[in-house]
Amino acid sequence: MDDSHVPEGFARHFRKSPLTDPWEPLYSKRTETAIIIGLRLATAHTNSRGLVHGGLIAALADNAMGLSCGLALTEPRPLVTINLGVDFLGSAASGQWLQVDTNFVKAGGSICFAQSLVTADGTPCARANATFKVLKPERTAA
Repeated sequence: MDDSHVPEGFARHFRKSPLTDPWEPLYSKRTETAIIIGLRLATAHTNSRGLVHGGLIAALADNAMGLSCGLALTEPRPLVTINLGVDFLGSAASGQWLQVDTNFVKAGGSICFAQSLVTADGTPCARANATFKVLKPERTAA
């Protein structure tokens, strides 16, 4: 699929991982307060019923919320997920644009909280919330 089927403002997602490699191409858009992740859904993203797999939605929501929490920190620090909750509100199907918008972030010194809404062609299909541990900077050996 070419990039012409992608909403304005989105570019190829900058954060690669072995988990998300099979789901490429992924896209993202940065705002002042969030990293929004999106993709055009295809058959490879679906379960045996032909609907988008909930695991894909959960993983992308976790990714978008974690990156958005990182934007809220005063200095770059690694984060790890300590809690993730997803409520599935509807379904999504191949061909639709799936978008994960992080709409709330509360960043602290050791813990960050986030909430996101996942839509398929603009219709809500899931909401997610997560808690992230802010890791201490690694010390270099002398």
